[in-house]
Amino acid sequence: MTAPSTEGQRREAQALAHLQAAGLRLRASNVRYRFGELDLVMDDGAELVFVEVRYRRSSRLGGAAGSVGPAKQQRLWRAAQTYLDSQPGLSQRPCRFDVVAIEGDGRIDWIRDAIRDL
Repeated sequence: MTAPSTEGQRREAQALAHLQAAGLRLRASNVRYRFGELDLVMDDGAELVFVEVRYRRSSRLGGAAGSVGPAKQQRLWRAAQTYLDSQPGLSQRPCRFDVVAIEGDGRIDWIRDAIRDL
């Protein structure tokens, strides 16, 4: 397997390794729709988890986690709905949205159930 070629791919691989070490299993990655993308779709026991991976070199403007604003949240929700509609049997599973925020100093912050009440 070759190393990821872009910074975004490297950070997604870093987040994936972090989540897998915690016991989550990868279902899909980089699921693209014309209106948005799901970085990682994972299983955490009975829950289906949609993971947004964010990287920022600096935390000056709110950092990685702060970059997931309302517009991005709406695109994630819409992409997740489309994914669920395309996967028979998944729509009945409990779901959550997590954010893995990676800061320039290498710190990883996994925020479970980060996006609610859309």
